Amino acid sequence: MSEDTRTAEPSPEPSRARALLSTADFRLLRTALTAYARTIDDREELAKINALHHRLGSYT
Repeated sequence: MSEDTRTAEPSPEPSRARALLSTADFRLLRTALTAYARTIDDREELAKINALHHRLGSYT
């Protein structure tokens, strides 16, 4: 074992991650998705939008 390995101090813990989006952001995104969902006719796209809308709701 080299001397560098034995004397090296443990690295500090990483700082806590900060949230990228606020609760208000999630509400705004859900509102926008609702408006978009009312305008599309593609059932597959609507299913994706509904799933995303539901997932965003679990964060608020």
